[in-house]
Amino acid sequence: MDESPNWIRPVQKQSLGEQAYQVLQTALMRGELKPGTILPLRPVAKSFGISPTPMREAMMRLIAEHALELDERSRVCVPHITRAVLMEIRSIREKLEGDAALTAATVASKEGIDELEAIHFAMIAAQNMNNFSEAIGCNTQFHLKLCEIANQPVALALVFNLWMRCGPLLSHLYDAGIPPNWDPHPHERIVAALRASDGVEARNALIFDIRGNGEGLLAHVRNSDGDAG
Repeated sequence: MDESPNWIRPVQKQSLGEQAYQVLQTALMRGELKPGTILPLRPVAKSFGISPTPMREAMMRLIAEHALELDERSRVCVPHITRAVLMEIRSIREKLEGDAALTAATVASKEGIDELEAIHFAMIAAQNMNNFSEAIGCNTQFHLKLCEIANQPVALALVFNLWMRCGPLLSHLYDAGIPPNWDPHPHERIVAALRASDGVEARNALIFDIRGNGEGLLAHVRNSDGDAG
């Protein structure tokens, strides 16, 4: 393990376990922790500048949420996602986020839609600078923000967990470079549909986005699983 990976950030003395949890959570969702990464308790805690106890608490929370797991040697690690699990996550996301897009078209404020659009522009800017970790983070933020402006807190919590579980796989999103140059980008279609109060188009664009980006990830999972089908 590198002495000071980019995803490690200083932790304050107050609520050490919570802060360690949030740093690990963010690293997972931004694809900064890749599938199969081993997280040895004491070295990670030392890198954070905290004792093993709050780090163990943070890791156990993430294990309970299926974002981390214990391997056959009882080491904490980032899980590998199978094709079946990824397909299930994609299907659930289509339903939850699709419904959020449909609802957002009727309840989202102009300010909320403006914020959503700004997140998309930040993602494009990060892509253009080849800052793919930031681009992955912005893409995740876009989808979570959509649930937020739809005023669907339960859906937001569920979607948040799904993104945390598949986030490490997103580290491969840019393996072949920037994804297809859609014209318009599905995010732009979503924003335009929300401004036009067109929920059906917003949902269709959202599903198109999930499926379009998902094909490359499915190909990677097939290769990892040794599944030729």
